[in-house]
Amino acid sequence: MGSVGGDEDLNRPLLQESKGVVLDPEKEKLASRVWIESKKLWHIVGPSIFSRIASYSMNVVTQAFAGHLGELELASISIANTVIVGFNFGLLLGMASALETLCGQAFGAKKYHMLGIYMQRSWIVLFLCCFLLLPFYVFATPLLKLLGQPDDVAELSGLVAICLIPLHFSFAFQFPLQRFLQSQLKTGVIAWVSLVAFVIHVFISWLFVYKLEFGIIGTAITLNFSWWILVFGMLGYTVCGGCPLSWTGFSMQAFSGLWEFVKLSTASGVMLCLENWYYRILILMTGNWKNAEVAVDALSVCMTINGWEMMIPLAFFAATGVRVANELGAGNGKGANFATKVSVATSSVIGVVFFLLIIVFQNQLAMIFTSSTAVLEQVDKLSFLLAITILLNSVQPVLSGVAVGSGWQAWVAYINLGCYYIIGLPLGIVMGWVLHLGVAVRSFPPLSGIAMHLGGWSVGCSGPNHAVGLDHWPFWVGSTLRFEWGKAPNPPPQT
Repeated sequence: MGSVGGDEDLNRPLLQESKGVVLDPEKEKLASRVWIESKKLWHIVGPSIFSRIASYSMNVVTQAFAGHLGELELASISIANTVIVGFNFGLLLGMASALETLCGQAFGAKKYHMLGIYMQRSWIVLFLCCFLLLPFYVFATPLLKLLGQPDDVAELSGLVAICLIPLHFSFAFQFPLQRFLQSQLKTGVIAWVSLVAFVIHVFISWLFVYKLEFGIIGTAITLNFSWWILVFGMLGYTVCGGCPLSWTGFSMQAFSGLWEFVKLSTASGVMLCLENWYYRILILMTGNWKNAEVAVDALSVCMTINGWEMMIPLAFFAATGVRVANELGAGNGKGANFATKVSVATSSVIGVVFFLLIIVFQNQLAMIFTSSTAVLEQVDKLSFLLAITILLNSVQPVLSGVAVGSGWQAWVAYINLGCYYIIGLPLGIVMGWVLHLGVAVRSFPPLSGIAMHLGGWSVGCSGPNHAVGLDHWPFWVGSTLRFEWGKAPNPPPQT
């Protein structure tokens, strides 16, 4: 067929620049750029917040049911879930975050087939790691006694820990699946699966505890069942055609390059678990103080509330990691820089809102978890420190998301080690065991660790091949947001 205008039309650009029209996105109005980036961000953040809150709420529901069985049951499920499961959870979750770097950059570079290979490698590494961590569950009772926990709490916690071994192995599959889907912006799928699992969890918790009267063991069984629903739901979507470009079936390529994957996974695991373990150690320390059950219960309630709210900044952590990795994978360093700024600002505003809510409703915080007057009074004393912790934590996870998206996990691990363990934890030991201060004052050290962590980002975030400058953002994140992103530390993944 002929064409009007001949060959000249074929050589004419599809998009022509008109006089007075600026096509360079860097010169668009700031408000328009923020709006566009916010839509991209919330496309990931919205479903991520919902899915994370739903998943975390399963633990909250379990703790609430246990709390109404008695103070010993609440302390035991808190120790088992927060310390035994929590220690291993932090390491496995951190190791899985290597996929946020690899899958995110592969997706940005349009190397879609590599996403499935990376996920299978992660399954192999995390499953083997789960076997290595089994002694923490099997020998939980003597371990807790060695760490100074009361005998009755240690024995019941150890029994619960053994019942939670199936939950432990679900992490090896659930974490990689979540990051695999997340890096492809399929967070809506994760949200729907999480909703179904949460609804089922509430029902079977009520059934096992109140109707069948299985007691504390019943609460542990419900967690196992609900977390495996998450695994099978996401796996079913993946292998049944939901990801045709990124899932091409099981491949022997998953067994190649395992050592390089292990090194990145280990760096990711250390980065996150150093922060995660810090709070678990605080719970262990309270078990050695006077009125241990009340102290453990009060601090566990506050940490549960903090953990509930933390699902929001952690969603920003995930979204920032995906956005930064996608932009770097596509070779757009300036886009990664701008995504970081928008994410930090948005999460900070949300943190201020929750800070005010905690202050206003401080007297009603713990009623969902316990009816003990002693525990309620201790939580009331801790409420202001809880509010400050929530405010500071609205920023720090977002900055960690930048590190994950950029492949700086090993570098951030050094910041976590110094801030939490060289500064924060020794302060807690001095205040708790040397000065014998109250539980509210003893809870101050986490704030110092978090504050120093933010300071560490401000001072040290120049990183390799990045220059630091001044900005109008708060001083403790200003340096992070002034990176020169033109040269990414990690190139897009290769086949």
